[in-house]
Amino acid sequence: MNIAFCINHFGMIGLGTTVLSLLRNCSHPEKLVLCFLCAELSDDDKMQINKLLLRKSFEGTFKLIEFDPVSHFGSLNSLHGDWTTYGRLLLPDFIEAEQVLYLDSDLVLELDVLELSNFDFKGNAIAAVGGGKFKYALGSDFYIGKAKIMPDVEYFNARVLLMDLTMWRYSKIKERCLEIANLYPLELPSHDQSILNIFCLGKFAKLPMSFNCAWLSYESKPNNSDNMILHFVGSPKSWDTLGQLIHNGYQTWMKYTDQEWLDYFNPIIINSLHRMWKLRRSYTRCIINKLLN
Repeated sequence: MNIAFCINHFGMIGLGTTVLSLLRNCSHPEKLVLCFLCAELSDDDKMQINKLLLRKSFEGTFKLIEFDPVSHFGSLNSLHGDWTTYGRLLLPDFIEAEQVLYLDSDLVLELDVLELSNFDFKGNAIAAVGGGKFKYALGSDFYIGKAKIMPDVEYFNARVLLMDLTMWRYSKIKERCLEIANLYPLELPSHDQSILNIFCLGKFAKLPMSFNCAWLSYESKPNNSDNMILHFVGSPKSWDTLGQLIHNGYQTWMKYTDQEWLDYFNPIIINSLHRMWKLRRSYTRCIINKLLN
């Protein structure tokens, strides 16, 4: 089974835990092919991936694939000055397989991903956890007012995404997604997630709800989470400054953290404080919600 990540240096600290939880809870990790789309990672960063998998005696295979997100997507609106997230649209070009499971690096996997080995897409190109609606999505005014999407059309979070790569290539879906992007290059509220939802317009295969369970920092651990993919939604993350004090998922995240990885990627104090300042409103909301709950 092919698993893909799109990663830059700032996402590496979360990636280690996502990968280790994936491996630890997979019944046959030797069946996994891990594909890392590396957005301008240093040689040292890439070496840390290699070392991590060696330390954990990973018996599957892995690939490090370099790509330049700016050259591909620099004309689109960025996520805090970064375009790495759009790399998901390139997976059909880089992975010569029939399907791939894309995972973000802010996840803890407490289930066996091989449950999806024989997944039936039912003629769809994408499978995701549904349940949302465009009228409740971030940027709903854009979707309803500018893109003219009906408010009750189903919307999905794309942090866990199963893709039928054969259909993507045959139907030139990447090209069709880029056409959508070029219609609204600086208006996409959620970047490539917006593109994918506009393309699908509610028509996508449904992953089990357990494959993307949102966990806000101030909430208690979700019920039955020992058989879920936990998605640390929003900011600050459990690994951010003061995460051990204000994020209720900190202990769950630490359970799967490799100390050598953490020591290498834990940001130095100046970077931590800079990120904390950028996320100051998120910190404030998090602290208020934690006090209220």
